Amino acid sequence: MTLEPDPSRMPAPMDGPAEMPADTASPDTPLDQTAGADTTLARRKSLWREYAEAIVVAILLAFVIRVFIVQAFKIPSGSMIPTLLIGDHILVSKLSYGIQWPGECRFKMALPPMTCYTTTNLVAFGPPQRTDVIVFRYPEDEEKDFIKRIVGLPGDVVQIHNKVVYVNGAVVTDQVYTQRVDPGMIDRAINPRDNYGPVTVPEHSYFVMGDNRDQSLDSRFWGYVREEKIRGRALRIYWSWSGQGSWQEWVRWERIGKAIQ
Repeated sequence: MTLEPDPSRMPAPMDGPAEMPADTASPDTPLDQTAGADTTLARRKSLWREYAEAIVVAILLAFVIRVFIVQAFKIPSGSMIPTLLIGDHILVSKLSYGIQWPGECRFKMALPPMTCYTTTNLVAFGPPQRTDVIVFRYPEDEEKDFIKRIVGLPGDVVQIHNKVVYVNGAVVTDQVYTQRVDPGMIDRAINPRDNYGPVTVPEHSYFVMGDNRDQSLDSRFWGYVREEKIRGRALRIYWSWSGQGSWQEWVRWERIGKAIQ
């Protein structure tokens, strides 16, 4: 390789000192070493840029999947026993009833950074059905998500008499997926748990109940779930952790992959 003479090593003119160009390497640093350092720095910058772009893309993809396709939830209480146990981790489909578009969104300094309180179906696949297990915004505190089973559809007449559920005058046969652990009966004047209604479910609303009928805070106590507050339908258990007993029993292996029905 042919190099041009280094001006710093040439004799200065007689009429004054020589000046070094601003973009020239220092007298003690060869040009090929300077170029190599610049190349290494450029590669490092390029590598960091690739990492940053990959992280941003991953975050955006996770956000899109979470909002429009599927979201994971953990079951913290026993209101859906025996269908769902404390420590079950479930997947909730956002596409069960249509392609959703979020509304009433608010940004905050948290993870996730945006919370949306309503949804609208851009393309409807069909309305929620009776016995669907759904996740929704809790009407009395919309920062919380609740999970219950649909018992009454819009226009249905729902009544509970001595723990037996009636919809449009017919007994609901729910013994397969429910439990009632308290044999006692509570008077409706004291508590609506065992005797309730009859009520007619309003338009665009749903009457929901927990499968653990004697230990569930549901529509008997706080009313109906509006259609735009439904976040999705519970589909499958992907992980289940009890953390009780011997360490071999901490993971409920038999529940992993189980469909929610």
